[in-house]
Formats: sequence, C-alpha cells, structure tokens
Amino acid sequence: MGLRFHHSLSVVALSLICVSAIAQGDPPRAFDAATAAMRKPGTSVRIDLIGDSTQTDHAGYGRGFCANLTAAVDCLNMAKGGASTKTYREQGLWDRALETRPDYMLIQFGHNDMESKEHLPRQVPMEQYEANLRRYVQEARAAGVKPVLVTPLTRRYFGADGKIHSDLLAHAATMKRVATEMKVPLIDLQADSIAYLDRVGEAEGTKLGITKKDSDGKTIPDKTHLNWAGSYVFGRIVAVDLGKAVPALAHDVRRQAAQLPAEGVKAMKVFEGGPVRIVLVGDSTVNAEGGWGKGFCEIVTRNVTCINDALNGRSSKSFIDEGAWAKALADKGDYYLIQFGHNDMKGKGPKRETDPETTYAANIRKYIRDARAIGAVPAVVTSLSRRNYEDGHLIEDLNAYSAAARRVAAEENVAVVDLNAMSTKLLVGMTQEQADQFDAKGNEDQHAENGKNKMDRTHLNAKGQALFGRMVADSLVRVQVELGPDIVGQPAQTATSAAEPSKTSSN
Repeated sequence: MGLRFHHSLSVVALSLICVSAIAQGDPPRAFDAATAAMRKPGTSVRIDLIGDSTQTDHAGYGRGFCANLTAAVDCLNMAKGGASTKTYREQGLWDRALETRPDYMLIQFGHNDMESKEHLPRQVPMEQYEANLRRYVQEARAAGVKPVLVTPLTRRYFGADGKIHSDLLAHAATMKRVATEMKVPLIDLQADSIAYLDRVGEAEGTKLGITKKDSDGKTIPDKTHLNWAGSYVFGRIVAVDLGKAVPALAHDVRRQAAQLPAEGVKAMKVFEGGPVRIVLVGDSTVNAEGGWGKGFCEIVTRNVTCINDALNGRSSKSFIDEGAWAKALADKGDYYLIQFGHNDMKGKGPKRETDPETTYAANIRKYIRDARAIGAVPAVVTSLSRRNYEDGHLIEDLNAYSAAARRVAAEENVAVVDLNAMSTKLLVGMTQEQADQFDAKGNEDQHAENGKNKMDRTHLNAKGQALFGRMVADSLVRVQVELGPDIVGQPAQTATSAAEPSKTSSN
C-alpha cells in the first residue's frame, strides 16, 4: 500500500469556518427519543460505543468492531468526533446514549481530554477526567447498563527506536485504576494497540491510518485516526478483548476475523491511489456555470474524473422525471454527491415542487438507494444558502429541506456534507454588501431562482465557486476519509483569508 503523501492536499483547510455535524462524527443512525430503545429484529443484546473519533465508523474502529460481532448483537455506535469526558455530556450525547437502553456500554475517552497549551474547552485535568469516568460508570449502572471501560487507542507515534512512544499512558493508567476500584470490566486497548504496532512496525502501522493536511497544504499521515483496514484490525482486537473481559459475551464474538466488505475494499483501493469517478447531481447551485461544482472539480487530483451532471432549474423531482438521474447513473460513478432543495420549494410549479418531509425525503432516499444499487457510494449535500438579508439578518429559507436531507441521510447511514450549515455560518457574520462579493452575473437560471430580484444572490461567481467548492471538498474528506489524498490542498493562511469578509463588493 503506497500512501500518496506527495500530493498537496487539504482535509481541514477551512476548519475555522466549516462546521459539519456528521463530519464531527455524530451517531450514524437517526436519533429519535421515541424509538431510541427499539432494537434490531432478531438481536438478543445491544452494545453501545461511547467515546471519541477513534471509536466512530468513519475514522475509528467502530465499524470493524461491530463487524466482528455476531448477528445476535445490535451494535450501536454513539461515539462523537472531538468528544471528551466533559463535552460528551455537555452536548447531550450521554443522555441520548442512555435513552438507547443498551445492555453494555464500551466507554473510551482520553484523546480529547488531554490538556494542551491551547487549553481548549473540551480538555480537563487528570483529576476531572477520573471523576468524569466514575460518574459515567455510576450513571450507567443506575440505568441498568453494564459499563466496560476501554483505555484509549494509542496514537501511532513511533520513536527512533522503531517503537511506539505513547502520549496517553497516564490516561490509560487512570482508567485502569478506576476499573479496578469500581470493579468494571476493562479492555486495555492502549496496551494491546501498542503491542500490535510495535510488532508490525512504523511502515505497516502507517498504512492503517488516514491522511491530513499540514499548515502548508501538504499531505502527512494522520497518526490518530483509522482507515477501513485499520478499523478492522483494531476493531477485531477490541471485540476479542470484550469476549475475554465479559465472558457472557464471548459467544457473541465471531470466531474468525471479519473481512472487509466490498465498500471497504473499494475505499482502500481509492486511498491507495486507484482511479475514482465522482459525479455531482443537483441544481444550478451545483452546476458548473454558477454553482460550487466548478470549484470542487478544480481541486481534485489527476486520478479523479469529476463529472458535473447538475442541471439548472431542476428539483429532486424533475431531475428524475426528465431522465437526468438515469443519465447520471449511466456515468457509473464511484461516488455521487447529491444536492437539491432550491427548486423544490413552494412556488416553483407542480413539475418541481416537493414537500420536505414527504416527497422530497422520498426522492433523496431514492437517489441514495439507486446509487448504492450500482455499487457507488452516495453522499448527501445540503443546499447552499442564498445570500438575501432582511434588516441585517440572513434569510434562512432552506432549513426545512436541509433538515430533511440530514434526516434521510442519517436513516440510510450515508455521509452528509452540511453545506447549508457551513455556508449559513459564514454568511451570518457578513453584511449584505459583503455577501454580494460571491454573486454571479447573468446566470441563465437567475430569474427562476431569484424572481424579480435584480441581484443574483443564489448563484456564484468565480470567487464563490472556489470558496464553496473548497468547503464541500474539505468536508467530504472528513466523512469519506479515503478521498483525502484526492483533494488538492492549500496553505492554512490562504484558506483563512479566502473566507474573510470583503468590505466591498467584488463581483
């Protein structure tokens, strides 16, 4: 596996302004308090994963762990990227997890609890880390849940001696002490992951991780998170250890290690530099003429074929009815980025209008399932915000469609690029004049989108295409991590300045 660190890539180039819930590692299943305790038919035990990004499905060992359990287990990943023992509770995720009423919880924190010179809000001193762990154990038991503590997965910090030099030993020691004193089953993943990596060495260990961008926009190994292969290696270790720590669950661990599914095999080929086809479908805010699609396609590497099948004036309904979706499927993409909403709204006419909760949601579900049916990986992109202000406040008129898109994506367990949230977050900090720096001139779909408004505050000029195309790309590779080496990066300083509001309109 030759990792492609020679490209200039970007995984988090717009991290100062890009905030995406799924990108941060939210639970992949849609959460509804009324149905949270319902279990998968045919299962006899539910196990929740409680922790940070190293447990999640897209960047941790979560999917590999669940794959190594039998069909009798309802394995629910409630881990959250960026979470610490402090923020997991503050963000309401702990309450959500309790509402799922599992039989067991595998609780792992430490990476984001570590104190640094930046003193981030999520970080806590060691005594608070210990107190938080004890409280999780107590509250889990009070809810009738059996807690299992998991020491944090080691970062892949190899020293000159070729061995791991972990920065998480103190947190692992604290967790082990809590487990001993509170008589909690323990999985010492810190020790086991160090032992495994010491055995295979740095070169092989690096192949289990993803990539990230340094401050110069170049690709470097991400020494914390995992690709599909890494997930299945460390997920297997956790599953086997669980069977030893909790003998009652030993029969729920698969006897043979799970093999990568077709999606995982494909993702690893992409990660290792194989050719990839990315197809964009949507309306004029995606189309190359006045949408972010042009900016997106301009920053993919040469081994990517970027096909923009988006069409002006289409809705989730008319794109299907007119045969455009069938043509897009015929392009046989490996990945499909799907964004609709602008033309689905009321007032667009019966050939285009949809209801966000019913017909629109059903259409998005169809796009997802049709893409999967041809072996592709779909990702939902929520609608780019329009740039209309009233009394100095941004008009947010696409919230219902964006919420429906997120909900369907969660129910179908596909990645979301929450462009609506990201673009809104940027635009609410601007004035109308500043936001007009992104306005297109003379887009053929201007009247359809903007009515009598002389200013085209829906479509994008070159500056807007570059900015929002970058937004989509950098968010996408945080949830489809295998695509990280396929996006050309930019220096962090350039990314920050590109997002700064301009004092004058610059169309």
